[in-house]
Amino acid sequence: MALTKAEIAQRIARDVPPGAYVNLGVGIPTLVAGYIPAEAEVVFHSENGILGIGGPAPPGQEDPELVDAGKNAIVVRPGAAFFHHADSFAMLRGGHVDIAILGAYQVSAGGDLANWKIPGGGAQNVGGAMDIVAGVKQVWVTMTHTTPDGQPKIVQQCAYPLTAAGVVRRIYTDLAVVEVTRAGLALIEVSPGVTAAQVVAATGAKLEVPERPRMA
Repeated sequence: MALTKAEIAQRIARDVPPGAYVNLGVGIPTLVAGYIPAEAEVVFHSENGILGIGGPAPPGQEDPELVDAGKNAIVVRPGAAFFHHADSFAMLRGGHVDIAILGAYQVSAGGDLANWKIPGGGAQNVGGAMDIVAGVKQVWVTMTHTTPDGQPKIVQQCAYPLTAAGVVRRIYTDLAVVEVTRAGLALIEVSPGVTAAQVVAATGAKLEVPERPRMA
């Protein structure tokens, strides 16, 4: 059975190393902070100028002046810091952030990322994604495995305009966890009730499949 968006975020949280500095993109990534225990001391970064996001704000506790990059109401952890947008990107460009967790429209077999524009989709802008992926140490992508009409989002070659080439290292979807290696794409884990064959059928690129993939 495919994971929900919240379950994908929870699955990603299991892999975030203690003490890491992690940038959260818009969409599913913004949910990840809510699944990290405080004792892990992970510091979440938002490009609009926050270090120390603690997760989504509980209902009734929303502060309209306390939002993440996706304009979602959040809470912050003790010791959180607020700063100028330019300083936020200086942290990213300077290599001070360990992991960026971003959404995407497509990821290629070589780790190319397309996450800012769908051709014919109207006026769009790249936002901060190009700076983020150029400066962080690792890029993880999270998205549904296919489009609403069943087309693969993991493809041999991106058909959409690229954000950056060869930057993605790991992909978390509702069906699987996929690693981008020098040899190509490797299936690491399948979601409960999902088979490796189903993941292969929903993927538009060659996928190396272990004899016994892990179950999430």
